[in-house]
Amino acid sequence: MEIPVLDITDKTQDKIENLSEFGCLVVKNAILENTREKVKTELEPAMEMSPAQIDDPEAFYPGNTRRMSALVALSETTGKLAVDRMSMDICDHFLLPNSNCGYQLHVSAAVEVGPGSRKQILHREADPFPFFDLPRPNLIVASMWAITDFRTDNGATLLVPGSHTWGKDRKPKDEEILSAEMPAGSVLYWLGGTLHGAGANVSNDWRYGVILSYSLGWLRQEENQYLDVTSEDVKKLPKDLAELIGYRAYGGLGFSINPEHFFLQED
Repeated sequence: MEIPVLDITDKTQDKIENLSEFGCLVVKNAILENTREKVKTELEPAMEMSPAQIDDPEAFYPGNTRRMSALVALSETTGKLAVDRMSMDICDHFLLPNSNCGYQLHVSAAVEVGPGSRKQILHREADPFPFFDLPRPNLIVASMWAITDFRTDNGATLLVPGSHTWGKDRKPKDEEILSAEMPAGSVLYWLGGTLHGAGANVSNDWRYGVILSYSLGWLRQEENQYLDVTSEDVKKLPKDLAELIGYRAYGGLGFSINPEHFFLQED
């Protein structure tokens, strides 16, 4: 198997079919350079306060990486990416059949992989929900927006195409682990059951990407958006983004008052 590569101009159905078959997909020309620069500029103050981690071989995240979460509260441009139409179409297809209460933003994180960073442990986004046996139903759809080029030598994401269909005893062979190389401005999608992890950075460059993942509306979000985004900040968000981070009731779950009341401006 391989990692399929399409262009933003390709049909949505083609993207869905490739993602369904391979469990991963690169889409080129997804965002313009000025959008990437806005993301970097808006996140720079927070990223500067997030020092590169010292490596611990037993740690989940490799050393010499910088990671900042809860981006909706930090970057208006990233918020717009979170509700990108292509991403919503993909989530509609893969997540809505398993949830009559929609889906939600699960993780929003900026990740810089620095020189000398080791390879990350392969994992699945849906691993925190072990009450389903492998292969699990689609619980999560994840995306990585390439702010810089992703190359094999600078730690491009490693993926195992087809692993979203495997049982628990199936382990990847070395030749099945592929590097998702893509130019800046691309976006990588993968399903919650697809094995993946950051590659080792053996270059002198920092690799910068923004992760936006989505989960079924009845699952617990990995990020606590209700603490990360203040009530005052939520009122400034577009309605679709506010609902995506969780400010709506899912059937009878999470209901307090009509959520419309929350967004009414005070006189």
